[in-house]
Amino acid sequence: MARPPSGPDGTPHSGDLGDSTMTALIAQPFRILRPQIQTLPFVFASGHSGRHYPDNLIAQSRLDALTLRRSEDAFVDELFAGAAGLGAPLIAATFPRAYCDVNRAIGELDAGMFDGPLAMTVDAPGPRVVAGLGVIPRIVRDGAEIYAHKLSPREAGLRLSQLYKPYHAALAGLAEETRKRFGIAVVVDCHSMPSALSVPDIVLGDRYGASAPPLLTGWAENAFVGGRFSIARNAPYAGGYTTILYGRGSIGLFGLQIEINRGLYLDEDRIQRKPGFETLKKRLTEALMRLTAIDPALLGGRAMPLAAE
Repeated sequence: MARPPSGPDGTPHSGDLGDSTMTALIAQPFRILRPQIQTLPFVFASGHSGRHYPDNLIAQSRLDALTLRRSEDAFVDELFAGAAGLGAPLIAATFPRAYCDVNRAIGELDAGMFDGPLAMTVDAPGPRVVAGLGVIPRIVRDGAEIYAHKLSPREAGLRLSQLYKPYHAALAGLAEETRKRFGIAVVVDCHSMPSALSVPDIVLGDRYGASAPPLLTGWAENAFVGGRFSIARNAPYAGGYTTILYGRGSIGLFGLQIEINRGLYLDEDRIQRKPGFETLKKRLTEALMRLTAIDPALLGGRAMPLAAE
């Protein structure tokens, strides 16, 4: 069957990597771009931009290559890579969302996808699981069923233990390092959204004020408006599991989700960068510079440390 494409954009398919794709993903389920010295109380995360497709996903899928990729936040890790140059780390998953979705709780599993009992705790099915968008998705974003047959329960254990847990452990480590250094940590979960929804350029999600204070979200809104982006708050995306997980202001953790309209940078039919990709990336980095300029003391943190510290 067709495989996710390879070409000048650097996107590999599993055929390029042979049978070592899953081995490579287990060895490196995420990448971290770190500044030489972290000078900002921010951590950026891109959990849906992974584009290395394991052989077993390709073999089990009933979908063609491009349809499988509909769930990717394609190239979002590249769009937000400028954060490291500003003084904040960025973590990006290397495995695809269609294989394991890190923006879900670990128990958001659809037991009906498997041909035997699961060895882990399964949460009561919520609307996302019922819709097929659990931690191991049953469908891609446009509603097409991924698998031709039920999966082995071993699949769930492998994906969660070797990909999901290491990603979240690394993100938690970055957030804790940041909180210890600055007194606070703002985890910015970076995503993209289909342009067919007629959404604005940027949607900011703070769980309607539950994961980040209005001061922070308002500052972010002004940062993007200053970059000539159109903005909405919490509609149609208020923030997912990552935003909830880090939206604990009482201990100095804040969660903010950023969704960027794919129509700005992506040929959504072919999953390829548009010619203006680099220009948009520069505009986005400039907006992030304004966003991260907020004084940590306004959020209960400490003044930013000097580079020599």
